[in-house]
Amino acid sequence: MYETDRGVEELERRRGAEEVSFAWLAEQLRVFTDLNPEFETPVDRLATWLARLEDDEEE
Repeated sequence: MYETDRGVEELERRRGAEEVSFAWLAEQLRVFTDLNPEFETPVDRLATWLARLEDDEEE
């Protein structure tokens, strides 16, 4: 298991049953980036990947 997988596993275990909107997720990513500016690029890449996910499937 990669180090990052532990966070994903914890997220799924703790909050996996919840439903959230993309607007809520976007706000949480903004807050995280404000508190941790060194992660701005990876957060931006993740957000872009999520935004374009269905576009990639159509190609």
